[in-house]
Amino acid sequence: MSNLQEASDLVSKVAVSARRFEESPFIARTANPQMVRGVYAGRFFAMYLGEDPIEKYWCLRQKALIFDVPEKPVEISGPDAVPFLEKVLSRKVATMTQGRGYYAIACTPQGGVFMDGVVFRLDENRFWYVQADGPFETWLIAHSGSFDVTISDPRSRVLQIQGPASMAIMSAASDGAIDETLKYFRSGYFDLGGQRLYVSRTGFTNELGYEIYSDGANTDHLALWDHLMACGAPHGMEFSSTRALTIRRIEGGILGNLTDMTPDMTPFEAGLAPFIDMDKGDFIGRTALVGKDTRSCLFGLTCETETPAAGGAVMDGSRVVGRITAGIPSPTLGLGVGYVHFNAPDDWVGRTLKMHLPDGDLHDCQIVNVPFFDQEKNIVRGVDRTIPERPSN
Repeated sequence: MSNLQEASDLVSKVAVSARRFEESPFIARTANPQMVRGVYAGRFFAMYLGEDPIEKYWCLRQKALIFDVPEKPVEISGPDAVPFLEKVLSRKVATMTQGRGYYAIACTPQGGVFMDGVVFRLDENRFWYVQADGPFETWLIAHSGSFDVTISDPRSRVLQIQGPASMAIMSAASDGAIDETLKYFRSGYFDLGGQRLYVSRTGFTNELGYEIYSDGANTDHLALWDHLMACGAPHGMEFSSTRALTIRRIEGGILGNLTDMTPDMTPFEAGLAPFIDMDKGDFIGRTALVGKDTRSCLFGLTCETETPAAGGAVMDGSRVVGRITAGIPSPTLGLGVGYVHFNAPDDWVGRTLKMHLPDGDLHDCQIVNVPFFDQEKNIVRGVDRTIPERPSN
């Protein structure tokens, strides 16, 4: 099942029982009559709030946005937590230090991408895996039979504060405790307005940013929201639906589980070979990955005349060679950009091909590497603090 979040999805709506999925504990502060909600990891989230997503995008790039996101932390604890995670994840976790986060993939036995997310080591035998969309908690339980581990839901809701002002905002929110010393993909517990909460320097935008994890029923969510908004106000921080986040994450080369990568793709096809540790020992899917072509089949495409759309085809002459998984208009580049999954690896980058959209239109497109700009990821790492100028057009 795909979790598409393109512009057309904002008006493609059905009525769903509200008790079927988890409501956000921040809804009293975030709801408005124009809200369009999606479902991700069994949780409601705001896909659209009636706002101009391009205005929000530039607030993200020049100041900061706060997002109420549905990514779900799952806790893995117990004496066998490390060997269990070594079994279910394709990245080595035994050497992780406390307060460290790793991007990590779980594969199917057939070597496909089942789940991606970030694993944090909270203590020697206690980890959180912040999962993307999909039934990962059930998957973990199903594979835990021979391990002395407990799989549990900490009922943590995640907020993201992203943008160049995010460090100053988090410093104010933590009374100065969060500063430059908390590096990218590092984490820890901090006092935020009188509440002790877990914070990581991560996000889903490839901008400088942080994620704040509530502590279930122990957290006064509305007080936390009010505290963060008060700290963000002097810096121009605004609340946004995930539309601006989706635009920026695609520009930044961040893939979406069940949309850009699926269980019928190997992580190699998705360009994720650096996160597959074939030398660490056995893990689910390793046997199936032995001998597989490690070249990527997933690249970016740009188009000057139209925005790529999921479900579109990429053609080399009259031959369909790939499919488009996602597309957005890039405000920074002034182009339509998206991802294409090719049917086979080849020297695709640098080529001009045809983009055949679902409405039947044909457009020239160029195949490029991702991310679409800031290839060295200096923005998200805080090396480049330049505030980008908004194009006049």
